[in-house]
Amino acid sequence: MNAPQAHLVDDDDAIRDALAWLLKSRGIPYATYDSAESFLAAWTPATSGCVVLDMRMTGISGLDCFDQLLERKSMLPVIFLTGHGDVPLAVSTLKKGAFDFFEKPLNDNELATRIEEAMGLDAGQRAANATVDSVKARISTLTTRERQIMELVLLGKFNKVIADELNISMRTVEVHRANLFDKMKVKTAVELANLLKP
Repeated sequence: MNAPQAHLVDDDDAIRDALAWLLKSRGIPYATYDSAESFLAAWTPATSGCVVLDMRMTGISGLDCFDQLLERKSMLPVIFLTGHGDVPLAVSTLKKGAFDFFEKPLNDNELATRIEEAMGLDAGQRAANATVDSVKARISTLTTRERQIMELVLLGKFNKVIADELNISMRTVEVHRANLFDKMKVKTAVELANLLKP
C-alpha cells in the first residue's frame, strides 16, 4: 500500500496551491494533480488516503473522475469542491457514495478536519479488509478434517461429541483441534468464534 495522502485534484493553480499550503500547515501529507486525467493515470488499487476533487475541470470533470473511480472499485473517500450552482449536483454525489462536498469559498479548517476524517476512514477500511484477507488466508491452510472440526467447535460441541459425530478417536480430534487453533492463531474456541464473526 502506498503511504496515505490527500490527493488534491484541481485544474486551478491558485486553488491547488492554497490547498497544498493548508495541508502542509496541518501536517497532512498530500499530492497534487492538475487534472482528473493525471490523477487517474497515477491511481492504483494501493492508492490510499482520500481525494479532494474539483467538480468542474477542463477535460474529464470531477464527476466523471468519481464515476471512473467507482467503476475501478476504488474505496477512496472523495470530497468534492463545488461552485455555488453545483450544490444539487453535489448532494446527488453524496447519494452515490462521496464522502462530503464543500462549496467555494471554503472554510479551510473545516475542510482540513474533514480530510483528516476521510483519511482515518480509509485507514480503518483498509485495516478491516487486511484482517478479513488474513483470516481467509488462514482458513485456506486448513485440511478438510480441520474444517469439519472447526465447524463443530463453533457449534459449541465438546471433543467427545465431535469424535462420535465424525467416527474418529477423541485423541484424533484433539490433534486436529490443536492444529486448527495453531493455524488460525487462536488459543480458545471463543477466540476462534470472535475471529470468524461476520
